[in-house]
Amino acid sequence: MTPPSLPSAVEEYLGKLPEEHVKALQKLRIVIRSMIPDDALEKISYNIPAFYCEGPLVSYAAFRKHYSFFPMSSTILDQFAEETQQYRTSKGTLQFSFEEKLPVSLIKKIVKVRLKENKARLQFPRKTSPKK
Repeated sequence: MTPPSLPSAVEEYLGKLPEEHVKALQKLRIVIRSMIPDDALEKISYNIPAFYCEGPLVSYAAFRKHYSFFPMSSTILDQFAEETQQYRTSKGTLQFSFEEKLPVSLIKKIVKVRLKENKARLQFPRKTSPKK
């Protein structure tokens, strides 16, 4: 038996999903795109769709019983702890059921903060220690 092929493009990823999942992810994509520059890149990374703008920004994926939004930041969900408490979370992941309404304003706030984080990272890159 041949294992399923991994997607190489976002449309291919979406094309393999049930219609209900695609609708939910398309809503999420529209919200994310409304917050980012036109030249931001959307591609497959770690086998799921991801947006890049001055570095990795956010990603998303569908699962059997939910879909997830990944802010690609280890501390960002802590910043929004009060606003995310009604949703399932996992390390670096915000999970939504396909039946619930997407929290558009929360997604927009998180994307806005992620854009600022990426911009700041470029302005003040981490210093690496000299090689010995």
